[in-house]
Amino acid sequence: MPINRLRFFFALFVLLCGASMVTATDDRPDDPAKRNPAAIMDGTAPGFRSLGAADFVNVNCKPDTWQWKDGFVHCTGDPVGVIRSTKPYTNFELVCEWRHLRDAGNSGIFLWSPIESLDRLKEPGLPEGIEVQVLDLGYKTNYEKGGRKADWFTCHGDVFPVGASTMKPFPPTSPNGRRSFPTRETTRDTDEWNHYYIRAINGEVRLWVNGIEVSGGNQCTPASGYLALESEGSPIDFRNLRIRELP
Repeated sequence: MPINRLRFFFALFVLLCGASMVTATDDRPDDPAKRNPAAIMDGTAPGFRSLGAADFVNVNCKPDTWQWKDGFVHCTGDPVGVIRSTKPYTNFELVCEWRHLRDAGNSGIFLWSPIESLDRLKEPGLPEGIEVQVLDLGYKTNYEKGGRKADWFTCHGDVFPVGASTMKPFPPTSPNGRRSFPTRETTRDTDEWNHYYIRAINGEVRLWVNGIEVSGGNQCTPASGYLALESEGSPIDFRNLRIRELP
């Protein structure tokens, strides 16, 4: 074989080996992108349905705290309280988008809230259940301004039990072991829309924030109950609330 041709095939061999090594490196199991693949669930798959004003009732908010229009709901944040679903849910997938309208805003989505807890709520007050936190990025900064240590929460999708409810949180966890802290920081800033996909099945909750699975827990009690949207002192918008009930 001519020397030039030998050199050509040798160069080609080296090039292909290099490409193989790059591919193998990109596919390594400890690659964060492989551990947390994006999974945007828009709620348009078969079985999903929209949630609107007719699917919620006021619990301990003012009549004008929640304002619904065209699949969009605005919350003034006053007073601290909730609206709840008209029916209880057990196994389901929930999709929604939210945006805080003020720096350091606070809100949340309650899963599996017991009716007894909801019925005894006063104004202000929040129910028991499993809370999926909805915090603005400025909340931590604002909290620390008073010299307080903000190591017991994050602004990127904590999941935790409230009151007498219980949950075994997925790691990493808060210092007291009750909250599941997110594995990634994917929350967007004030006035930007964030996407939540929540899967709640057989007492297990998993949360995806903007397409990335970040937190959750299992062995939840109760594992059936009402959904509740939280008003907690600052204006927030929700849209594209959609749910799919599962067996």
